[in-house]
Amino acid sequence: MKRRAFIAGAAAAASVPLRSSAQPYVPPAPDTSGPGLDARARRSGRHFGCAIKSSQLAKDPAFTQAVLREAGVIVQEYELKRHVTQPAPGRYDFSGNDRLIAFAQEHGLAARGHTLVWYAMNPPWLQAALPRANVRGKEELLGGYIQTAMRRYAGKISEWDVVNEPVEPKEGRPDGLRAKNIWAEAFGERYIDMAFHIAREADPRARLFLTDFGLEHASRRCAERRKAILGLLERALGRGVPIDALGIQGHLKPFREQFDERTFADFLDEVRGMGLHIAITELDIADRGGPADVEPRDAQVAAVGRAFLDVALANPAVGSVLSWGLSDRYSWLSTTPEYRWPDGQPSRGLPLDAQLHRKRLWAEMAAAFDAAPVRAAATNRLPKGVSA
Repeated sequence: MKRRAFIAGAAAAASVPLRSSAQPYVPPAPDTSGPGLDARARRSGRHFGCAIKSSQLAKDPAFTQAVLREAGVIVQEYELKRHVTQPAPGRYDFSGNDRLIAFAQEHGLAARGHTLVWYAMNPPWLQAALPRANVRGKEELLGGYIQTAMRRYAGKISEWDVVNEPVEPKEGRPDGLRAKNIWAEAFGERYIDMAFHIAREADPRARLFLTDFGLEHASRRCAERRKAILGLLERALGRGVPIDALGIQGHLKPFREQFDERTFADFLDEVRGMGLHIAITELDIADRGGPADVEPRDAQVAAVGRAFLDVALANPAVGSVLSWGLSDRYSWLSTTPEYRWPDGQPSRGLPLDAQLHRKRLWAEMAAAFDAAPVRAAATNRLPKGVSA
């Protein structure tokens, strides 16, 4: 986004008249007219999607219709995390994700897989077994699960977050890799090589992602994380690790850390220069710390969302944007102590509000997709179920 446009957006946010905090916020009437976000994204050869849970689809038909209206791809919010899918050695439970994939197949949606190898959300038995296993046993605990999950969904899940959140500079390793990580403790950095090679063999057609957070802002924290990710990618690609893409989660915190367009654009250019695809995989905007009044807060959140997406979509390597949830009705931000509002009001960091109404953020996301340059056909390898 041009800096003058971002400044104009911020000025517009500041100009919204303030209401008395005693007056309840009355949302506008639902707006379902016009194309959804995915339809707008496809005009430039991209796609839009969101994280969902199978229970939401089962219990909330209005939310289900909103997903079908707005999204062309879905990703599991938690139903492919290993503590859910492998509760005991040799016992698998993919039932939740099976329901999500059946929904995607029924409605012609693409699906991502999140996530195969992560330092967190591992079942207790695995955390106990891995340190005690011999070398071959450790390799089976890593690779056997990747093979089981990917082969089950071959042809149905076209993109996988193979390794999730591998860096954490504040934990003190010189290379910035996450030290408190059962996989790094078992194998060192080569766990990343192993995971991607096994994933490539398990489903050669799938696009394989390395994903992480804290890559977006102009803060010192994010600068250190960007440096660590770039170093990791350079080393891994130099070893021939088959990483296809970087997933930038996009958990924005505009009232805590500054977003600078040039900083983010330069980072995207470096990743693209490595020959990698890029996706925004978990977009949401933490609004705690913003104005108590909803209208100016919504306006400021929307302005930051537009600035972020304009930069991302200007880079031809960026092929998709997924939000972590679609509606404030089901946002993790509202249930996490660090981000939830003390008075109990829902966080307003997703495109639709808790009543499934399109918000200012939705409008700015739609405008960013409308303004995005068309991607060249050579970079436009979209997942099954989504066409440019």
